[in-house]
Amino acid sequence: MAHLRFHLRFPEDKIKEPVLCQINREFTKVDTNIRRADVREKTGWMDVEFAGDPAEIERAIDGIRKKGVIVDPIELNVVE
Repeated sequence: MAHLRFHLRFPEDKIKEPVLCQINREFTKVDTNIRRADVREKTGWMDVEFAGDPAEIERAIDGIRKKGVIVDPIELNVVE
């Protein structure tokens, strides 16, 4: 099982959408763990750890991007 971390940035029009919840429902074999977050009225970001099969995690990340969220990998373990 892989554990991959990503930084998600939410544009203003996506702040109130339950994007991560929708991804959890669609990709049931990928676990998500919000490690840090700052969500405000007009901006927001999250550092999220995804656990599961690497190919399935990539599919989930692609789904998040298709929903309009900016996703960048976290190279170093900066959330622990």
